[in-house]
Amino acid sequence: MSTVRNPSVPNRTEPGPPAVREAGTDSVGVRERALAGLPEIDRPTEVSTGDAQTVSTALFARLESLEEGTPEHAYVRNTLVELNLSLVKFAARRFRNRAEPTEDIIQVGTIGLIKAIDRFETGREVEFSAFALPTIVGEMKRFFRDTSWAVQVPRRLQELRIELAKAIDTLEQRLGRRPTRAELAAHLHLDEESVAEGEQASNGYVARSLDTPTGDDETSVSAGARRLGSEEHAFEVIDALESLKPLIAGLDTRDRRILALRFGEELTQAEIGERLGLSQMHISRLLARILDELRTGLLEDAPEQPVG
Repeated sequence: MSTVRNPSVPNRTEPGPPAVREAGTDSVGVRERALAGLPEIDRPTEVSTGDAQTVSTALFARLESLEEGTPEHAYVRNTLVELNLSLVKFAARRFRNRAEPTEDIIQVGTIGLIKAIDRFETGREVEFSAFALPTIVGEMKRFFRDTSWAVQVPRRLQELRIELAKAIDTLEQRLGRRPTRAELAAHLHLDEESVAEGEQASNGYVARSLDTPTGDDETSVSAGARRLGSEEHAFEVIDALESLKPLIAGLDTRDRRILALRFGEELTQAEIGERLGLSQMHISRLLARILDELRTGLLEDAPEQPVG
């Protein structure tokens, strides 16, 4: 479990060489100036989701008061990155069935997290998680778009495509024309069938859009493209609802009733209070707690299922 330590209390360590002591003192000084009385977090990546949201709010306010490019600004910014890595892991779970390694997806998602931190403004009164997730997911999708094959082919053929491209470039410079399949096979010490297979696989690297104009008229679109359906954004909503189902089922009867009245019947907090015999302020606190529990459940990693 991570611990929060007051930065005004120094670490008790044995004195070392002067150079080491000077570097350590400078590091402590940067940390203390950066936090300006805020509690220090020893292991930010191990902080619970709820605590991370609370501490992040304070750190964002502190970040806006620091000059960009200073060591203090960098310290607070890096701490925010570590505190909110759970958002990246949550977003990466949406793409767990992709061929790309999860580590690569998380690394790319972290870039999106950093961009979100740099763009976030506390004055907008929007929760950072709601602001950051679209940026993180967008960065991941951009990564898939730029690095993935349009059609999945075996790695052997992916590597052969690269070798073919190099061989074509070399032989074109040597011969002054595009090489034949036999010349490519001889250069790569392969048979012509293998070269043909590699050339065919290369067609799967980039798919031609069906929106490409079919004739001289650049505004004309193929009939096949007109018959294609558009992207259904409601699928993401369905995915989110399916993730919420077990979390809502774990709430007690009153909490589920409050959710149904607020988001099902779209009643105001005052109207819900009248239905349940509670004050509007009490309903507001209950809603805040319920939504925080659901948000925390969505962001936390799902428990591993036992192997049976």
